[in-house]
Amino acid sequence: MRSLKLPPMSGNRPTPALPDGKQLTIIGGSGAGKTRFMEKLMELTGERTYQLSAIRAPFPEREVSKLKGSIDELYSRAALRRPYMRTNAVSELEKLIFMLFVDEFEHLLKLKDKCNKGNLHKFPTSKLDKLKNVWEKIFPGNRIVTSDGNLMFSTGAGDDLIPAERLSQGEMAVLYYVAGVLYAMPRAVIFVDAPSLFLHPSILNALWNSIEALRPDCTFVYNSVDVEFVSSRTRNIILWVKSFDAQKFKWDYEILSPGEINEDIFIDLIGTRKPILFIEGDLTHSIDAKLYPLVFPDYTVKPLGSCDKVIETTRSFNGLTNLHHLESHGIVDRDRRTTQEVAYLRKKSIMVPEVAEVENFFLLEDVIRNMAKLRGKVPEQVFAKVKKRAFSVFSRQLPQQVLEHVRHRIKREVDAKIDAKFPCITALETHLRQLINLLNPRKQYNELLRNFQSIVQRRDYPSLLRVFNHKPLISETEVASLLGFKNKDDYIRGVISALKNGGAEAEKIRESIRKALSPVAIENSTGS
Repeated sequence: MRSLKLPPMSGNRPTPALPDGKQLTIIGGSGAGKTRFMEKLMELTGERTYQLSAIRAPFPEREVSKLKGSIDELYSRAALRRPYMRTNAVSELEKLIFMLFVDEFEHLLKLKDKCNKGNLHKFPTSKLDKLKNVWEKIFPGNRIVTSDGNLMFSTGAGDDLIPAERLSQGEMAVLYYVAGVLYAMPRAVIFVDAPSLFLHPSILNALWNSIEALRPDCTFVYNSVDVEFVSSRTRNIILWVKSFDAQKFKWDYEILSPGEINEDIFIDLIGTRKPILFIEGDLTHSIDAKLYPLVFPDYTVKPLGSCDKVIETTRSFNGLTNLHHLESHGIVDRDRRTTQEVAYLRKKSIMVPEVAEVENFFLLEDVIRNMAKLRGKVPEQVFAKVKKRAFSVFSRQLPQQVLEHVRHRIKREVDAKIDAKFPCITALETHLRQLINLLNPRKQYNELLRNFQSIVQRRDYPSLLRVFNHKPLISETEVASLLGFKNKDDYIRGVISALKNGGAEAEKIRESIRKALSPVAIENSTGS
């Protein structure tokens, strides 16, 4: 542990030396800089860095790791060396399973050769054997079996064999962590983000004890807000990150001894007792940060920047309910997501509005009508003019809008499908030729074109707001001038002010925005 070099401390204080040990846990409150601290520590660790995160393990929608010795890099190298290895794995979990199978195959070939030569005196243990041993220890009565070139799982209840993708999130996390550490380089520093995520408290201690026992040569560094997990590590050194100076890129932190997590630190870890709503943008400039606290006043609203960060953090926080018991949601813009993408996110407590982007909330019919009442205008006349101009703008841009939607779909599908390494340019060309037939962009374009034309023909205003990503739309509908505002920004400020001032119209505006976040909108968030 003493070989780990810590990031710089704020206040020109000398960087402390870590005591000797095999476990380091980084704790700290939301926004204290834990994630950046861990990223800097990984950078300082260099080629011994090995990262595991169950948040991204089963999902193809991620950035491939560029770390030397990572699961992604190991899989790419294995695919180049072994022509018989499948090369279409996308997620880290898939890649680990494929590598386990190939290693087991080669392990058995070596055993056969030794048997034929009469040199086999002891049956050596393979990586798959080690995985099975831990799995059956954590889940008594359950088994891992190989069947037709796949890893299959059975339960003590005698259910049919199921593949890895049908495991629960907790079971997937166990499979990923155990298999993952088996592929860490010798004397690796294994960085684990949110080690209790998806895991039931009853198995947490036994699992990580077993995992650490698999790799006594390695050092484990955890980033956690789970006090129970932190307390469970017997040889643990705790590093409390208190704050981060972004300008100087330095941290205020303290090295604690085991048992030093007091009430103040616990409160800092949790940070709030109100339900939490994670959103895109920042506190200073984004419309999201100005609008959502007024729409959901009984929630602690936390801007996190990117939509990926909102999704990741909401997943993580909801995996810790055994500790904090707080309700947690996220909100991300729709941004041309498909119906399947929206449904997936909503299942994960991520709200995806029935409008394309946050600016379109200000063009909802009920928002316009109630702002017209507040401004002494005729609601029917104002909305009719806005609707007519919105369809005029949409009709002119219809082909380009369809193209952008198709481009988004194709990009997502290509990112998921082109991840493998190819032995030669011919193999890549063959794969790409097959891919264009599989994706069929023209078919997708024609289908979407018909759908968008139908929206125009039916004058379906809610559907227009759902699919139309066009930030100048507020200005081009002239809703601001129709309601007596100077410009778009003045109109947005007017809606925000109306929500702050309260009243019957403000409540109707608030309710219309919550409805646009259905079917998973937060109910009774105003306490009414």
